[in-house]
Amino acid sequence: MAESKNATYEAIMSDLKARKFAPIYYLMGDEAYYIDQITDYIAEHVLTPEERDFNQTVLFGSDVNASQITDVAKRYPMMSEYQVVIVKEAQNIKNTDALAAYVEKPLASTILVMCHKNGTLDKRKTLASKIQKNGVLFESKKLGEKELPAFIERYLKQHTATIDTKSTQMIVEAIGADLSRLTSELDKLLIALPENDKNVTPQVVENQIGVSKDFNAFELKAALVNRDVYKANQIIQYFDENPKSGGPFKLVPLLFSYFQNLMMAYYAPNPKSQEDVAGWLELKNVWAAKEYMTGMRNYSGMKVMQIIGKLRETDAKMKGLDNPNTDQGDLMKELIFYILH
Repeated sequence: MAESKNATYEAIMSDLKARKFAPIYYLMGDEAYYIDQITDYIAEHVLTPEERDFNQTVLFGSDVNASQITDVAKRYPMMSEYQVVIVKEAQNIKNTDALAAYVEKPLASTILVMCHKNGTLDKRKTLASKIQKNGVLFESKKLGEKELPAFIERYLKQHTATIDTKSTQMIVEAIGADLSRLTSELDKLLIALPENDKNVTPQVVENQIGVSKDFNAFELKAALVNRDVYKANQIIQYFDENPKSGGPFKLVPLLFSYFQNLMMAYYAPNPKSQEDVAGWLELKNVWAAKEYMTGMRNYSGMKVMQIIGKLRETDAKMKGLDNPNTDQGDLMKELIFYILH
């Protein structure tokens, strides 16, 4: 494999499936999902079941040092083209000097996989530069909330299923950015879908994940965009009576993101053009600008500025600043009233 300074998950998986193996994979970062996916693929596909008995070794960084890892990596495979050495919890290895020496001249018949979760290797160190030169250095980063809908759509598409925007938002709000948990819930949805209808709907999400299709943060935002006082108060009351359905700590960032973008929409070259607003806000689809067009009709620029200030104030109070005894439910009711009136 060629030098891999900016290895991506997709590129790594493509090479693995083509059986283009690097002698070392250093997989690091705060998102365990991609690290596990790459490691599991190597563990399950490089060697045949018969070859694994003698040629696949799993070590733990808290139990071995760099010299011991190097000794194992220098072994030659038995009746196999490769041996696979997987080192979990690599962040616990105390001294990497011996490992750096091995990486400089790695054994071509060894595939060494280092799993370093919840942190990264110091890229200024010699080990990092040598891995980049002779192997794969991959950083698995947490996805931002804006990236999650595309991830969900891609994952379901790979399993020949589709999903609508509302269902996607319901899942994002219910699960969040933990990709391991997210994919587990998506797998549950896929199992529940009938063979003749692979479309994920709000009803399917409600039945399988347990988030209400009518009373959720997505619907609350829609009610506020349209200044539907009755619907917004219904939803906020539901949240108050069902604390597990959607906490304020999820709602406030969602509403802040919307109103912040709405404020920016006023400064678009042509704020009356849905296409211009979509381009100005860098939205993926033109139709996604519709809720901002509606928002500009229902809220003045001055009101939006005041709402953003109120959202900041509410966020601070929910974190205990200048708030002696008002509970989160009352803070949210006060916030929704302020937005709508």
